[in-house]
Amino acid sequence: MKKIKWLLLFIAHITFAQQYMPPGNYTSTNKKAIKHIEEARKFFESKKDADAEKCFLKALYEDPNFVEAMMGLSYIYIDRNKPEEAIHQLKKAVQTNPKFFPNNFYQLGEIQYYTAHYDDAIPNFQKFLTFDRINPDIKNRANYLLACSQFASQQVKNPKPFNPKNMGAAINTDNDEYLPSVTADSKYFYFTRHILHTKSCDGSQNGQEDFYFSHNQDGAWQPAQLMKYVNSPCNEGSPSVSVDGQFLFFVGCEEMPTTAEEKGLIPATGKPSMGSCDILFSQKVGDNKWTKPFDLGPPVCTFDWESQPSFSSDNKTLYFVRGNRGGGGVKNQDIYVSTAGDDGVFTNVTKLGNNINTPGREEAPFIHPDNQTLYFVSDSRIGMGGLDIYMCRKQADGTWGEAINLGYPINTNGDESSLIVSPDGKKAYFHSDKPGGFGGTDLYSFDLPQELAPQPITYAQGKITDAKTKQALPAVVHIFDLSTQQLVTKAYADYNGNFLVVLPAQKNYMMNVAKENYLFYSDNFSLKDIAADYSKPFQLNIALQPIDTGVSIELKNVFFDVDKYDLKPESKTELDKLVSFLTKNKTIKIEIGGHTDSDGNKKANQLLSQNRAKAVYDYVAKAGISTLRLSYKGYGDSKPIVPNTSIENKAKNRRTEVKITGK
Repeated sequence: MKKIKWLLLFIAHITFAQQYMPPGNYTSTNKKAIKHIEEARKFFESKKDADAEKCFLKALYEDPNFVEAMMGLSYIYIDRNKPEEAIHQLKKAVQTNPKFFPNNFYQLGEIQYYTAHYDDAIPNFQKFLTFDRINPDIKNRANYLLACSQFASQQVKNPKPFNPKNMGAAINTDNDEYLPSVTADSKYFYFTRHILHTKSCDGSQNGQEDFYFSHNQDGAWQPAQLMKYVNSPCNEGSPSVSVDGQFLFFVGCEEMPTTAEEKGLIPATGKPSMGSCDILFSQKVGDNKWTKPFDLGPPVCTFDWESQPSFSSDNKTLYFVRGNRGGGGVKNQDIYVSTAGDDGVFTNVTKLGNNINTPGREEAPFIHPDNQTLYFVSDSRIGMGGLDIYMCRKQADGTWGEAINLGYPINTNGDESSLIVSPDGKKAYFHSDKPGGFGGTDLYSFDLPQELAPQPITYAQGKITDAKTKQALPAVVHIFDLSTQQLVTKAYADYNGNFLVVLPAQKNYMMNVAKENYLFYSDNFSLKDIAADYSKPFQLNIALQPIDTGVSIELKNVFFDVDKYDLKPESKTELDKLVSFLTKNKTIKIEIGGHTDSDGNKKANQLLSQNRAKAVYDYVAKAGISTLRLSYKGYGDSKPIVPNTSIENKAKNRRTEVKITGK
């Protein structure tokens, strides 16, 4: 009823002032009834609802058909959050005199809609819309609520499977738990806990909000632990953890200046708090250890209210909510997106389009790791009433499709909270204060219906080491769609060399790994055959070669057609990485070597391999690398890396290599 309260009270005051006629023009001629209703009007305008109610009831006692008294009582019951009593009085009013005040049909339909009496609301909106000379704004609103009622009625008759289960004592307590986040491997679950009856940093007894996390062991969530280093004496809220668990974005409403030690992290710069609530960032640097948080700064954070971040699996795109604080709350809430460049700085803040944002209130965005499906909450779309949860899919051209209501009983006539979906698309998590929990707001999960699930994805995990010492290495991993050459995601191997990436299924990928003082690494792999089993991640273990004379690497993403030496377009990304490597390491000299299998004429093979090596040489030289640092050579089939005894082995021997000849 929160939503209709202010709407109907506004109408109530207007209609009370405009519709009550001077004595003698009421629908009743009973003098005692008129006296009581005029007394009720004075009490109502003085906000003395109890006295006004008594007078309205006295008026009806004197004249049971006094429509204005029925209307007055309905306003009182709306004000006192008694919707069923308000419905009863308005029903009596429209039955007694349907033409006296057409808005009664609208107000009756609105209360019925927001109290889930959808089938009752429909004919009242339809009747209201048959009247002439009705307020255009209310007419538009009636058409909207009629469509909502018709939608909601169908949803109730065709409910979605929905069996939410409390996540148990490991997660929930008698405090409030809410706003969850989960890593791509579903091993770590993060959430906010509001510790009741504790002093907050402003000195009040409003309690303290902190982050907690739980580790999944053998399919069971372990007792939640307080996150160290990130939590402060003030409140922290709305955590969004990157799919690999390395980066944390969250909301703080106090000043969080950056420090010199934080330079070089991703994002690369931080700024003092801009005011109101801002989005903060922290990076994991050890087992459950995090850097001191700092403010993202402009253009993400402004002097407005920024909150509810959701970080995409591509490790560069941030969705969040921005609104204007003032006048008793936050207004004009919309969902925005910003993308980080190679330097980690977020730029190009954009408000999402009309398929997501409305003139009303949008909040709680969650971008699924498929990077194609956005779940969010809105109060101004066709829905069940109040705040509903919607989903929207990104189209091939990068725009967002139509928003889809998740349906009943996931959505109800009340306000639904934020929702996140597990990486495999099977589980959804949300918070609720429904009866039967541990107390306050608890976290729940349920099986998500297939038609509401995101796109199928899988994930890959691996470890980066030094090829000679076998020591773990932190490094940057770039993964591209092999067919489009578009960057899919950028991952950061942690201090143990471990990394994890989420990838759309049924595609082929190319990968580059960069690390200072090491040769860059390239490879390609296919997820087309393993995508169906999310429980078995693809393994990508990588050994980086230290830069040294005589060391060589294979360019696994340089492609030629059979018996040809023209570079295929798919080779560009790989060759640009080679150019970037040589640009950063200005003293290194290389030899580009071409190799073939043993099929065919040896002389022809040698010439083909030389021409292929020269094609790479020409590309790199044209990109600005001095030819004094470059050489090329064709080896034909003289240096196989495996015996030429099978189709697979022959494919491995057809290769292009880069060898360090000087540093």
